[in-house]
Parts: sequence; C-alpha cells; structure tokens
Amino acid sequence: MKQNEQGLRGKLGYGVADIYGGGAFLIISILFLVFLTDVVKMNAIWAGTIPLIGKVYDAITDPIMGSIVDKTRSKYGAKRFYLLIGSFVAGVTFMMIWLTIGGSPFVQYIFYLVMFLLFSTGFTIVMVPYNALLPDMISQYHLRGQYTGFRMIFSALSAILAGLLPNMIINRFDVPKTGFLVMGIVFGLIFMVSILLSFFNTWEKSNTSDEKKLNQGFRHSLSVFKNRSFRLYLGIFLFGQGSADFLMALVVYFLAVVLKQSDQYVFIMSGILSSQLIAMMLYQFLLKKRAKTFPAYIGFPLQIIAAIGMLIFAYEGAPIIPIFIMSFLTGFGTAAGTVTSFAILTDMTDVDELITSERRSGTYSGMATFSRKIANGLALGLVGLLLGLFGYDGNLTVQSEVTAQGIKFMFVFLPILFILMTMLFIRLYPLSQQAFAVMKQEIDLRKQGLIPDTSDEDKRVLEKVTGYAYEKLWNRENGKI
Repeated sequence: MKQNEQGLRGKLGYGVADIYGGGAFLIISILFLVFLTDVVKMNAIWAGTIPLIGKVYDAITDPIMGSIVDKTRSKYGAKRFYLLIGSFVAGVTFMMIWLTIGGSPFVQYIFYLVMFLLFSTGFTIVMVPYNALLPDMISQYHLRGQYTGFRMIFSALSAILAGLLPNMIINRFDVPKTGFLVMGIVFGLIFMVSILLSFFNTWEKSNTSDEKKLNQGFRHSLSVFKNRSFRLYLGIFLFGQGSADFLMALVVYFLAVVLKQSDQYVFIMSGILSSQLIAMMLYQFLLKKRAKTFPAYIGFPLQIIAAIGMLIFAYEGAPIIPIFIMSFLTGFGTAAGTVTSFAILTDMTDVDELITSERRSGTYSGMATFSRKIANGLALGLVGLLLGLFGYDGNLTVQSEVTAQGIKFMFVFLPILFILMTMLFIRLYPLSQQAFAVMKQEIDLRKQGLIPDTSDEDKRVLEKVTGYAYEKLWNRENGKI
C-alpha cells in the first residue's frame, strides 16, 4: 500500500482492527461468566478461575509472541503478516468458546478452560503485532495520537455493537445455548473481516535496526521492566482497563439481582456505550494538542461521580432514568482509560530505543497485551470469587439479600478503587509532550552517530523518563537480563 501518513485511508485501516480488540474482550467481560454460571450452570468460583488460569498461560505466550514478531521477516512486514494469519485464527477461536457440551462438571470445566486458552492464543497472535504496528507506521507525536484516536473511535463503535447486539441475538432463541453459539459465529466473522481490512490498508516502514535478526527469548522480554516509563505505563494500563472490566462483568448481575430489571440491559448499555463514542471523538480532538494523559482528568472524575450516584438508586424497582444518566457519565471514564492507555503505548518503543539502541516494538506490545489480559483475568476471577462468596447460584430464580448487597457494592466500589490507582500512576508518568521532543531529538542525533550536546536539564528529563543514568543510555546490553 502507498504510504500516506496524513491520509484518511491509513487512519481508518489502522483503526478498524480494534473492532476485534475492543469487541472481543467486551463480550468476554460481559457475557463469559454469565454463560458459564447461568447457561452451563458452573459454580461461580470455579468459573472465575478459568480466566485466572489463562493468565499463567498468557504469561508465557504474550512475551514470546512479542519476541517472535521482532524476529519475523516477511514481505508483508513483521506485524502485518500476523494480522493476515491471525484474522482466521481469531475468528474461529472466538466462535469455539461458546460451544456447549454435556458431561460431568469436571469435563465441562476442562473443556471451557481449553476453549479459553485457544481464544487467548488467537487474541495474542493478532493483538501483539497490532499494538506494535503504529510506531513503525508513524513517527510524529501528535500524528500518532490522531491514529490512536481513530482506533479508539472504532473501539467505541465496536463496543456499541458488542455491548448491544449479542444480547439481541441470544434473546431471539428459546434455547440460550443456541443463542450464544449463533452470537459467537456472527461476531467471529465480523472480527475476521475487520482484521483483514486492517491488513490490506496499513503499512510498515523499514527500520535498519530491525534488520538485525534478534536472538532473544523470554528472558529478553523481561528487560522491558527496567524501563521506568513502561513500569508506570503498566500501572495505568492494568488499573485503568481493570476498572472498566469490573463494570462490564457486573452490569448484567447488577441489573438482574439488585435492580431486578434485566429487561433494561439494552437501555443501560446504550447509555454507557453511546457516551463512550462521544468521549472518544472528544478525546481524539484533545489529543491533537494536549498530553496523552489529559483525557483521564476529564473522564475519571465523571465516572466516580456516576458510581456514587448509582449507589443512591441501587435498589429493586429503582427509576431507570437516573440509572441511565449515571451510565452515560460512566462512559466518559471508561473511554478515558482506554484512550490514555493505548495512546501512551505507542511511545514505549521510542523510550526503549534510547535505552537499548534497538526498536523492540513487538516485545513491548507482547508485554502490554499480557498486562491487558492480566487486568481482564483478575477482574473476572475476582468477580467470580466474590459472587461465590456472596452466595450467587445460577440455578436460583431469586438470589438472597446478601448476594444482592454484595453485587451492589462490588459494582460501585471496585471500579472506583481501580480508578484511584490509575490516577496515581498517571501523576507519576514522566513522558510529557515536551519530554518526548527531547527524547526524539536525542535518538535522532545518536542514530546519525553524533555526540549530542545535551543540557543538564534535558539529561535529567531523559533520566526520569528511562530510569537510567544518562551515561548508560544507548547500550544494547541494557536490553538483557
């Protein structure tokens, strides 16, 4: 494809793959536990352990995939090659996770654990190279922000689709397991097409430092934790995405058990998801001129206010309009967490290049994708554990008052706790627009073999960003453990 960084086609082509990235995880977050507890009739605590065990598996596969991407050479580009083959793997594995089988509880547990691991593998094959693609497409700070903005708009559109359509499909069938399977097939095909569209409408720039074949493995991936900006970024990513995961994992239970208004699901979700789309567009505009962490300062306070307001109306038969208004405000917070996380990720490769003199975009993407799954897995696992402790039973038509109160406080306070932790890491994050400019100038001079005449003030900036003494930067040995 002809490279036109300013063109609309590239921005749309890059963004469209996040229909899968945003949509698949949202459906899993909202419906997977419900599917296991209410359709398969699995014990809630056991159901919650499936994504948790999956994280042990991800701890190996994501970093390894990052290293594989960095070693890959292909006429399509290292990242785009995996978008091509991953489109089919991702689509099929998403369909398979909604299959239902008979057998003992143990057989069912093993089956769904394996299905989850296969889905996770498909997600890894696509999202690790996809998250690594933008730094090798675009080099400018604000232009990267614009591309990320398009990605987030597609993610928000996907969230609307994934948040509303699955429930509509499932409810069209008298047998829930049939509805879940049909939903899985429909979205598996949608995800497959979106990834292919991204493959055909993106590009990768050749990078001379990438031309050296890297002989590095899993231990090499761990070196990213020596990067101070990346450590703080993980705090933003892990807690920011985790707050949204708690919300989405509990919304079905909150409506059914606390409000006893399951029929309002589409109405409430439309409030959250429509405001997410509006917020994504607003944040896309802000990213052209403001720091990449700025959306969080708008969205997170609104989400906290909404959560406290939700607590006031958390009782059976509560008026639905105030709940809708609080849900609408919540969307500005969930959108802020997503935009900030992915906008920052694109700069981690540059920080690492200053540290190691290499560009390891695949490695960083692998570790970031791993952290995203950690956030989701911990959220679903904790929700399953707490549901079990509060006595939730999918076989019961009416849950106990203890269960209802537990779900209410989980729904309100777990996201708030994670938002506060995210804001703490944002306050500590050192890579501002000004620091980015200093860093890029340093990298450009070092690439040319020149000795930078860096001021003491700029040296302090670079040391704060990287976590290394200035004299130790640009050393390949820094990329080793």
